[in-house]
Amino acid sequence: MLLVYTHKISKRFSYVMRHVFTRILGVEVSFTTKVEDFIKHSGPKITYTKQPLQNEFFVRSNDLLFEQGINDITIKIADWEGVPCFFEAGDRSSIPFDIFSASFYLLSRYEEYLPHVKDDLGRFPPKISIAFQEGFLERPVVDLWAQKLLKALNERFPELVSKPKKYRFTSIVNVTSSHCYALKGFSRNVAGFFLDFSKFRIRALVKRISVWLSLKKDPYDNFDELMEIHKAYKIRTMFFFQFADYSTHDKNVSIYRNKFRYLIKSVADYSIVSLSASMASSRDNTILKEEKKRLSNLINRPIRYSRLRYNKVVIPQTYRNLVEAEFTDDYTMGYTHYIGFRASTCTPFYFYDINLEVQQPIKVHPFMVSDYALRGLKKQEQVFEKLDVLYRQVKSVNGEFTMIFSNELLGGRHKIDWLELYRNLLKRYYV
Repeated sequence: MLLVYTHKISKRFSYVMRHVFTRILGVEVSFTTKVEDFIKHSGPKITYTKQPLQNEFFVRSNDLLFEQGINDITIKIADWEGVPCFFEAGDRSSIPFDIFSASFYLLSRYEEYLPHVKDDLGRFPPKISIAFQEGFLERPVVDLWAQKLLKALNERFPELVSKPKKYRFTSIVNVTSSHCYALKGFSRNVAGFFLDFSKFRIRALVKRISVWLSLKKDPYDNFDELMEIHKAYKIRTMFFFQFADYSTHDKNVSIYRNKFRYLIKSVADYSIVSLSASMASSRDNTILKEEKKRLSNLINRPIRYSRLRYNKVVIPQTYRNLVEAEFTDDYTMGYTHYIGFRASTCTPFYFYDINLEVQQPIKVHPFMVSDYALRGLKKQEQVFEKLDVLYRQVKSVNGEFTMIFSNELLGGRHKIDWLELYRNLLKRYYV
């Protein structure tokens, strides 16, 4: 067991220590503020204070883990053997940076509490994040730091036992519009027809009429093909269905249409099905609870997992709402149009609410890439070239490689065959 001595065991301190050592590294850890207990301990141990006690493994602490609330923090990025890092610890420290405070800063999404201009949908813009501006958005630096720390500890304490977690791949299909033309009802279809006609969308008109006359399958209805792909590779997959009333941003098929309900139930027979929460629910938690209840009643299973419309996570209110609605896990931590690690990690973590100074009981599963971030690429080889770099990093730290795809893009017309690309991505990254 690893013992960590510090002058104060704060909630932030306990949170980040358990995440780094227990969840990422698989190291049993305990804490003490008593010098005599630390000195008596014969196994591996760390001092995390401003000054070392003796000649032990020492990490000079930044003040962040012992503060409360949000403060104006100056971040100065430096290099630690090829990995960006911050909160320099000085020459006496056994490692050159306070990676515990830095990890807390990134995992808590500290910068998203600070004043910033949101985008048109009310989201935190990726371009103002420290990870984007300092060029490490596409690197899981929290996990990389943890591995470097473990290496340093193993050199000092060869007897230190760690149980590394295993690499995991998860494919998520987000369904906010199950059909393009079918099941939309007479008035919506007529309105869509005249809109296509007024804008001379001849190809769309032909498709729409073909679907109406049952000459062709709806382009978004690719669920049979997806299920066959998933069965072939036996990959962990999850479907998130929007199950909401019609609104400006939420335009899925009516939840009362029997064919739509049957579709969801049939998918739930073979895969995990959970809720893709509507934009309306982000403004009213009563709506969120009702959507969750409706979907649960349909598939006769509890709904524990959530995804949010347009990946709109507003810190900290979004996670408070999800906790109140009794979700246990969320899969929205990422950017729609940018590849990379929004929280700089590929390991699921519990959300820490800085305003309340408490770890909330909801696990955040970050995703690395959404299909919308790949739309500008013209060839499969370009996609592989981009994602292979992420995959190697995640695999090297035994993280979770999570990808988000939508049935809309998978069924749309693009320069790349998206269904074939999807199949090849699963085959390439699930091992």
